[in-house]
Amino acid sequence: MDEAHPPVIVFIGQPNCGKSTLFNAIAGPKAEVSNFPGTSTKHTHSTVIVGGRSLTVVDLPGTYSLVPLDPAEKVAYAHLFSERPDLIVNVVDASILSRNLELSLELLELRAPMLVALNMVDLAEKKGIEIDPAELERRLGVPVVTTIASHGRGIKELLDKAFELIDRKPAVLAHGWSADVAEKLDELAGLLPDGFCSGYDERFAAVKLIETGNLACDGLLTDLEPVFKSELDRIRAELERRRGVPAYEVIASERHHLALKISEEASRLRHGPRLTWDKRVDSIIMHPLFGYVFMAAIFMLFFLVIFKVGSPLESLLLKPLGELRLWLGARLGTGLAYYLAEGLLQGVGGGIAIVLPYFLPLLMLMAFLEDLGYLARAGFLLDTFMHRIGLHGKSVSPFILGFGCNVPAVVATRILESRRDRIITSLLIPFIPCSARTTIILALVAVYLGPVWALGFYVINLAVVAVLGWALSRLVKAESPGLILEIPSLKLPSPKAILSKTRLQLMDFIGFAWPLLIAGSLVLSLVQYFGADKIINLALSPLITAGLGLPKELGVTLVFGFLRKELSLIMMLQALGVGYKDLLSVISREQLMTFTVFINFFIPCLSTFAILWREVGRRYAFLSVGLSVGVALALSRLIRLFF
Repeated sequence: MDEAHPPVIVFIGQPNCGKSTLFNAIAGPKAEVSNFPGTSTKHTHSTVIVGGRSLTVVDLPGTYSLVPLDPAEKVAYAHLFSERPDLIVNVVDASILSRNLELSLELLELRAPMLVALNMVDLAEKKGIEIDPAELERRLGVPVVTTIASHGRGIKELLDKAFELIDRKPAVLAHGWSADVAEKLDELAGLLPDGFCSGYDERFAAVKLIETGNLACDGLLTDLEPVFKSELDRIRAELERRRGVPAYEVIASERHHLALKISEEASRLRHGPRLTWDKRVDSIIMHPLFGYVFMAAIFMLFFLVIFKVGSPLESLLLKPLGELRLWLGARLGTGLAYYLAEGLLQGVGGGIAIVLPYFLPLLMLMAFLEDLGYLARAGFLLDTFMHRIGLHGKSVSPFILGFGCNVPAVVATRILESRRDRIITSLLIPFIPCSARTTIILALVAVYLGPVWALGFYVINLAVVAVLGWALSRLVKAESPGLILEIPSLKLPSPKAILSKTRLQLMDFIGFAWPLLIAGSLVLSLVQYFGADKIINLALSPLITAGLGLPKELGVTLVFGFLRKELSLIMMLQALGVGYKDLLSVISREQLMTFTVFINFFIPCLSTFAILWREVGRRYAFLSVGLSVGVALALSRLIRLFF
């Protein structure tokens, strides 16, 4: 195998099967996140060296089947055909084996080299399920390796088996069908034009054509020729007449029956059902009343922990930066060199001492709650609330993503079937306080007014989202369908997996946001040196700074805050010419709160604006800007009246 082009294996499985945990255990710190070619859907990939050999591993989005219903599933489906991996690793949740095997049986129809990673066997054992991997391997006809990804068990065996299969390229047999279904599949396969899904088994194409009436993969024309389309319709109609149900249901029921049969033959129940610890916990945290109390307590503790970790760390880091600032002033005077050095120090030092102390624990806690399985439960609890404001229950998931970053949250609205819901959810996401705005809230409101004020800020924020959602949903009358949300099993997160997720997001901040902080700070220094800040402040004063009772020097920070929200925090200190600890000597608590409210609601950052333009169109991107500016001005004026 050419080491310049190492073999590629893809990890594919149903959501919450532990696929990403397994991938992270293999990829380690070298994993990279990038877009699939021609799409905005991200996937994670890495090149690893095992026993002196290189291997490229790819973590595909979770998918329930190869009949994709949302964009992430479509990308995973297309990747199997366009990239043509050397090996498919199907990750299966052993604790719900029969359901996961339905995807396994679909993958077998590809007749491509394949390996099954039987994951979460520890969770299956806790449920009293004992699985015989050898029997499962015999029934499926492909190798099965037992793994516990969260503990790193089975990783070496899986990689060794992967290289063995890549070298051997063994034949893979698809599962059998009932006689009447097999007859029609063979008949259709014999009618397939040349070039249909070249590289994969014709039976796979026949199955998908009967199941969906069409097929889209590399080498296949989606616009079927009229003669072939007529034959396809005839065969589907005959099968439906024999079984008395739609063609897709015939295929699905066959696959479901076989998956259940294999699961029963390869496993046994050692004891009857019992109320396990996670079910007891779920009875509390998913309770229709106490669940909401628990959720409020969790998020209150969430922000208190971030504050208690970030505040002392911030104080520790600010002291040497303050001393360095004084030293620079004494050595460089007030010339251009000092302004450039001051800008560089504010950009680099502000990121280290003000942003990271809050940003880092925020990322770690978000990763912890996600891997624990609590975020999905919070989303389920909020489903009723979402319907009350006229939105789809699935909007909960993008909103939760928005607390990390608004950009992937807007992309995640693709899971919503209705364009009306996608637009409304996308317009509301910029009002969800992302990690950048959370940093501002904690660094200003929590530090100077107290953590309870910061929590109250979030309550107001969510109230704004509710009111705006209610108003926007009334503009377009449409029924919002029910929530279909996968609730994963509760499990103790792996510290290694949490650190890996935190590292990836932190590297994204360092690679994208931090250079903007430094560049913006340097530009502001030059603007101040040449006196251009006075012109900008004067232009913004009548409507914003003077109208809100803010120091006129803060006008220029709003311009740069459009690039990245943290810039407003760093530039606030720079524009006022004070250190972090001396901020209240030049600005009142009322002005501090007004500024925080305005900068958090005022205009989405450049990245969010760009993704809104792409996902929902230019008109709605500018509507989002108008909504943000209007809400920011209205709330800031209310703060002045009641603070």
